[in-house]
Amino acid sequence: MDDSREEARSLLSNGYFQRWFFRRSDVKSGGLCISQSVKIPREPKTGEFDKIIRRLSENPNARVVIIFANEDDIRRLLQAAKKANQTGHFIWVGSDSWGSKISPILNQEEMAEGAVTILPKRQSIKGFDRYFISRTLENNRRNIWFAEFWENNFLCKLSRHAVKKGSGIKKCTNHERIGKDSSYEQEGKVQFVIDAVYAMAHALHNMHKDLCPGKVGLCPKMETINGTLLLKYIRHVNFTGIAGTPVVFNVNGDAPGRYEIYQYQMTNNATEYKIIGHWTDQLHLDTKEMQWPGATQEVPSSICSQPCRPGQRKKTVKGIPCCWHCENCDGYQYQADTYTCKMCRFDLRPNANNTGCDPIPIVKLEWSSGWAVIPVLIAVLGIMATLFVVVTFVRYNDTPIVKASGRELSYVLLTGIFLCYATTFLMISSPDVVICSLRRIFLGLGMSISYAALLTKTNRIYRIFEQGKMSVSAPRFISPASQLVLTFTLISVQLLGVCIWFGVDPSQAIIDYEDQRTSNPKMARGVLKCDISDLSLICLLGYSMLLMVTCTVYAIKTRGVPETFNEAKPIGFTMYTTCIVWLAFIPIFFGTSQSAEKMYIQTTTLTISVSLSASVSLGMLYMPKVYVVLFHPEQNVPKRKRSLKAVVTAATMSNKFNPKGGLRPNGEAKSELCESLETQDCFEGGEPREGL
Repeated sequence: MDDSREEARSLLSNGYFQRWFFRRSDVKSGGLCISQSVKIPREPKTGEFDKIIRRLSENPNARVVIIFANEDDIRRLLQAAKKANQTGHFIWVGSDSWGSKISPILNQEEMAEGAVTILPKRQSIKGFDRYFISRTLENNRRNIWFAEFWENNFLCKLSRHAVKKGSGIKKCTNHERIGKDSSYEQEGKVQFVIDAVYAMAHALHNMHKDLCPGKVGLCPKMETINGTLLLKYIRHVNFTGIAGTPVVFNVNGDAPGRYEIYQYQMTNNATEYKIIGHWTDQLHLDTKEMQWPGATQEVPSSICSQPCRPGQRKKTVKGIPCCWHCENCDGYQYQADTYTCKMCRFDLRPNANNTGCDPIPIVKLEWSSGWAVIPVLIAVLGIMATLFVVVTFVRYNDTPIVKASGRELSYVLLTGIFLCYATTFLMISSPDVVICSLRRIFLGLGMSISYAALLTKTNRIYRIFEQGKMSVSAPRFISPASQLVLTFTLISVQLLGVCIWFGVDPSQAIIDYEDQRTSNPKMARGVLKCDISDLSLICLLGYSMLLMVTCTVYAIKTRGVPETFNEAKPIGFTMYTTCIVWLAFIPIFFGTSQSAEKMYIQTTTLTISVSLSASVSLGMLYMPKVYVVLFHPEQNVPKRKRSLKAVVTAATMSNKFNPKGGLRPNGEAKSELCESLETQDCFEGGEPREGL
């Protein structure tokens, strides 16, 4: 406070007041923080103090106002605060211009309750009292202002002409005495005025001794006083003042601070300036004696900004480093320090109060999940049905219906159907390197085996009847061995593609943190999955789709073949239905790519689609045969034998003369050329050959 006295003096002349508050960092360093600084004009206009109070009210958290102003400005400022209904809100801290004076708070004592003021620590100088009360108009003519003081002190006029009738002011008699006919209290700064005079005297004396040693009066060196040199001597004086306290100055020219600290208190409608402490080199404050507005001893808080909650950063107000706005660290940000929010690492998310980062939970498709239960149920039923068909075919392996269906390709097709169902378990199992490798292999392999076998069958039927239109000779590569070679050749293309994929990009399990990185970090999840992208998946299934489309084309081309000639019609219906299934799969699979449930929806859709494709093939191609084998064994008997050439020729001629022959229901013996061919062995060149 000593260092700021010179500044305070200049501020007092201009009427400054400032709004201050403590902050934690400043408490440690012993400083104060200024929220805003306002200058009271030298000649305030009407409403000027109301405007100042409105500015002070902009931040209701900063309540302490330190005032450097004269008595009249203090009084008018308190009036404006009272008018704005701010009684008890502001805590005033006044300089020594307020001190313990009554005039600034007269008739507005409640506004000043709790105000803390200071006065330089002083002592009454009894010698000055004796001198001053003995002054009269006769013995103090040298003071030109004394006559004016006399009139104001005794409420009289020295001139008869100045007295107006009815004004209640009398003429001075010159017999009035100070302290007897009027109240008298020594001015508080008398001690300092006396010490100031002595300081000047000591400085001049010391200067005279140095510049004019041994001489009386001024020497030539002191005829023109050097102000800078005199100031140096003033700052170096050291003597005991009139009150017995040392008079010295520091390097800044300030005397040691000695202040008494007052607080304006109201108790039972009684008001007083009560001494609550003092300053002599350090602060001595009796907090037990302090009382704040509302007769409470709880110290009011005065801050610019409330402390930010955990997970919020401080955004400093420009120009006011100790005022801030609190901003949430939102999204995936966390509070790195008081003023900074940072993004969590890609595999982390903010904790509950955004003060740090926690690992993002890892999820995968669980066996107990509703998304897995339905595909698993379908797969289990499908595997059971497939095994049932295989067992039935093995048991009745030498019966006409089993032979007519083409046993070798049937077992290959059933193997593909089994793998389609088994793929469901690989897709739901927890991903690791082994599972991901098996997914790459078997996801497309099961479908490739199924459609390769069906394509070979439809292609064989198509070539036989196309050949029959031109010649009665049998086409090439229609034997069971040839059919197996063609089938496995088609399957090997799928396996070759997978092997190349393994060489280029070895399979691995990854945790995808982007798949379910929602805007709400609480919902974010890391997805444990195989490193198979949507594009890779389509490429993996693309070859199977190509086989399926090609098989469908051949099924369309052989739609005119009488259905008693092997499986052309059931294969056609199978491929039409399968195409519908996969056409429905594509929009569902890619339409959910942005969904938070993407992993579950796509996995479930894919497994169900694969299982449905297998179920269509199993149901349309093999269940009717199993039904006949088990429940109508009388139909599973050989009938008359015809050569392959006769069959082809008859079928071709039948189509020409009876184009609607192919529209007869499945299972009926409609063709007079070859009744129930599926139950017969066809011969060519005297050697038996299984069905078409």
